[in-house]
Amino acid sequence: MNLKVRFLKWSTGAPVALLNEETAEKIGVHSLDRILIKTASNPPKQISTIVNTITGTVGKKEIVVSSELKNIIELKNGQEIDISFAPAPQSLGFIKKKLDNRRLKRNEIEEIIRDVVRNALSDSEISLFVSAMYRNGMSMKETIYLIEAMIKTGNRLEIKDRVLSDKHSIGGIPGNRTTPLVVAICAAAGLTLPKTSSRAITSPAGTADVIETIAKVEFSMKELKKIIYKTNACLIWGGALGVVPADEKIIKIEKILKIDPKAQLLASIMSKKIAMGSKYVLIDIPYGKGTKVSKKEAKVLQRKFVAIGKHFHMKVKCVLTDGKQPIGNGIGPVLELMDILKVLEPKVKGPEDLEKKSIFLSAKLLELAGKAKKGKGEKLARETLYSGKALAKFKEIIKAQGGSFKNIKFAKFKKDIISTKSGEVKDIDNKLINSLARVAGCPADKQSGLYLYKHLGDKIQRGEPIITLYAESKSRLFEAEKFYKKNHPISIK
Repeated sequence: MNLKVRFLKWSTGAPVALLNEETAEKIGVHSLDRILIKTASNPPKQISTIVNTITGTVGKKEIVVSSELKNIIELKNGQEIDISFAPAPQSLGFIKKKLDNRRLKRNEIEEIIRDVVRNALSDSEISLFVSAMYRNGMSMKETIYLIEAMIKTGNRLEIKDRVLSDKHSIGGIPGNRTTPLVVAICAAAGLTLPKTSSRAITSPAGTADVIETIAKVEFSMKELKKIIYKTNACLIWGGALGVVPADEKIIKIEKILKIDPKAQLLASIMSKKIAMGSKYVLIDIPYGKGTKVSKKEAKVLQRKFVAIGKHFHMKVKCVLTDGKQPIGNGIGPVLELMDILKVLEPKVKGPEDLEKKSIFLSAKLLELAGKAKKGKGEKLARETLYSGKALAKFKEIIKAQGGSFKNIKFAKFKKDIISTKSGEVKDIDNKLINSLARVAGCPADKQSGLYLYKHLGDKIQRGEPIITLYAESKSRLFEAEKFYKKNHPISIK
């Protein structure tokens, strides 16, 4: 059936369509069924999408599409398109197979990922796949098939005259914003780092969220190449490049479910490194109480990352780091940015733990990529940071990404949490700190978050501030304060 496209000021966060109930009945579809949309262009563009039905609002000879659907296949207002019923995809059977804890074949995983990318699976169906991976895990073969499928459905960066390096953390630690520092130090020391990052999944901020406070993070592949050739590096959001489009859709579901399956974590990280052409990859795996993994699980991940790297002809090194407490003082996009700038500025004293870890990771990557001899990487990293070269490189990258340091804004409201007793900080619960920052508004409100004055083992006096909460509204601030008092994320004895 041919229908005319109509737009409303309507964004759902997903590609969906609205049909008049009578029209839907004629083509045999009901609410939450799938329809196939096909354009008259040559070659035709087509997409499978979920449909809702409605009386009134939508005419019998038209279809209303969400802004997400409009953008995917570049629809125009008034354009005529062909609509037909779309049966349930075969990949649903493969997802059920994984739910039943049976191993998937290469072609079955490829079919699932293809359907994720072409919108043939609804969010609820993708969530079943994520849940199946989380509950039943995936073998190494399945994980490699997943990586290959994710790469196959996306774009790839090709820079032929340079050897590319990268650094990644599996995340989960509040304030652990080492990536911009490592990129600035290593790029200033001569490495080329096309650093793509995700937005926050379970934490208050991802690297892309932090950089977005001062610069653009969404670029085309052509624009990205210009930035890399100009500065030797970038700090961008990977989702805009279309390198592994399935990953962004799966990450969106992970955010809702608040789970991060190990196989998907491996596939997400490695598929992006491969798609970006990285030859040398350093992976930070924080472990311990309140992190994503225990030390035992970290060692298993380490072996898997190295094995996957070997399979794809990459040199991968994993470092296991202590993740029992937050890194730095600021938690939240703007507050983490301020920590980064303090570490980069030679004349300013920044958080010692963030500086120390960034130098350590930079040293390992410089040695892995052959820029420094074994045991000499730390000297080179330290000199690059303390000389101001890393700061100059960071400013160069931000400028190339259309950024500026002039309009850094802070939250409208703040509240000090005062210690009611003297003693020593005995415990800081990472998960509760992450939750506290999110209650305050992170990462959506980039100025929100919290500032930690003390870390494990530090002494504190009664009446001293232990933490400052930042929020963009009084209601958010009130809820964050209430959360802190109820859950006590910091223990003093």
